[in-house]
Amino acid sequence: MALTRDRDRDRGGDLGDPRVRRTQAALRHALIDLVQDRELSRISVADVAERAGVSRSTFYDHFRDVHELADAACTAMIDGLIEAIPNPGAGDVPDTTTGTLLTFFAHLAEHARLYRRVLGPEGSARVVDHVRRRATVAAHVGAHRTATGDDAPADYPAQTPHDVPAAFTAGALIGVATDWLQRGCPRPPDEMAALTRPLLMALYRGDGSTD
Repeated sequence: MALTRDRDRDRGGDLGDPRVRRTQAALRHALIDLVQDRELSRISVADVAERAGVSRSTFYDHFRDVHELADAACTAMIDGLIEAIPNPGAGDVPDTTTGTLLTFFAHLAEHARLYRRVLGPEGSARVVDHVRRRATVAAHVGAHRTATGDDAPADYPAQTPHDVPAAFTAGALIGVATDWLQRGCPRPPDEMAALTRPLLMALYRGDGSTD
């Protein structure tokens, strides 16, 4: 998130300041509320500022436009989602893959209007890259746990090595999710999780590193 921190400093924002964090959170939540009722393209800065209870000038202190706010909202939600997914140690839950995928697809479905815009063909490369990197780390940690029976070190993702199967898995998952969103989520999240799980597991079985 270094780019986000640099951007906020350039605008006079200090993420160490609780007031800055509260304002940015209020703007993100306002956008998330608004996008439930209308497409992102129909939401203006004035709409978001009014819903958040701040002035338009305050909005521009933090974000260039609604699309940049959408990027920030999606990356924040993805970070919160990944942090909320259980990370069981050896001997706890034997297979959390399906549950994790269900959580992932249910989250996308809940915020489909927003993710459809930022992950679509005219969306945000920054959000796509953020989701890809976080998904790659999650895939690598899951493979590490399956292969060794141990949790990953506490300093992940700092020490995540170049893991081709994990990167491939993450790219495949994003591709499936994006296609699903663009088609209007025709299958429910639980069915998507059930269909996706064997495909992702086959990637690692083929690699041999998690047998």
